[in-house]
Amino acid sequence: MPDLSSLDWDALDRLRAVFLAREAAATGPYWKNQSTLAAYDATYGERIGWKWDALLAELRLRAWQPPVGTMLLDFGCGSGVAGRRILAAFGPNHFAGLSLIDHSPEAVAFAATRARTTFPSLKVQTTPEPIEPYTLVVSHVLNELAPEGRSELLALASRASAVLWVEPGTHADGRALATVRDELRRAHRIVAPCTHRENCPLFIEANGRDWCHFFASPPPGVQNSPDWVRFAHRAGVDLRSQAYACLVLENLSSAGSVLPASVSARVLGRPEVFKPYARLLACDATGLHWLELAKRTDPALVKRLTKDPPLPLYVLTHNGRKISAATPLFSPTAPAAATECIDEDL
Repeated sequence: MPDLSSLDWDALDRLRAVFLAREAAATGPYWKNQSTLAAYDATYGERIGWKWDALLAELRLRAWQPPVGTMLLDFGCGSGVAGRRILAAFGPNHFAGLSLIDHSPEAVAFAATRARTTFPSLKVQTTPEPIEPYTLVVSHVLNELAPEGRSELLALASRASAVLWVEPGTHADGRALATVRDELRRAHRIVAPCTHRENCPLFIEANGRDWCHFFASPPPGVQNSPDWVRFAHRAGVDLRSQAYACLVLENLSSAGSVLPASVSARVLGRPEVFKPYARLLACDATGLHWLELAKRTDPALVKRLTKDPPLPLYVLTHNGRKISAATPLFSPTAPAAATECIDEDL
């Protein structure tokens, strides 16, 4: 974990104010110097890294990887945490290099330095022209983009060999990323989170309160660290879990792994577990369904959902209200956080 003992706390306070006033974030670069970026990278950026760790752990468990030999194109790179997490997960030699794009030259310089330090043999490009073929990585930028920036990003995504995208797990951000999913699905196969290629059911009027999001746990020891506790108190965030939305795509011409045809659903958010049953929101090709899994139907799974749930991919048999059989497709890679919390994740 990063050393938080010598952070620029005043810089972090200023960044928090900018991030909470979302309209201010779109007015121009808010990275004033390398010290501000370093403070962000060690705190807010590290929390974002935990979300990437959760998504990448799922992809590795499912034996999926981006096409070998593509350039890793980090759009809106900020401190570069997303690109570094992906490079660490698949190995720097998996990619032709790392290309960094950001409206802040300070951010590009910081991300490039960190990448070169972490991966000395990695080719790092800091000019804005993308080198094709590329794997596009996007992290926490959608709510900051003006219309022209969004159009530029979607154009990059449409040409990408693969797309790995993480946004905050709020209602607004989760639904905004689902809109992007519907715009890009014709040219790409959806790897995650969807188990189908139908129109996203979130946009049916009856589902207006729902959104696609998941939770990532912090590494062991974070909640007992005095520096992390101090940071959480000043920033007003809950360290127990980080909510995120995600989208992983690959070009239809790519030869990637696919989920078995028997997969019927992904569970959104986190199941609510009561004494006699668990209640969950499942998404499949037929839409969204609030379902109940009685403890007597599968007592071991209901118990597991409270402590160590599997990845939220299931083979479900149900009548639209009650589950008669539920089979997790994968085992978990790490325990889930004990409490659900959603804040304005940074």
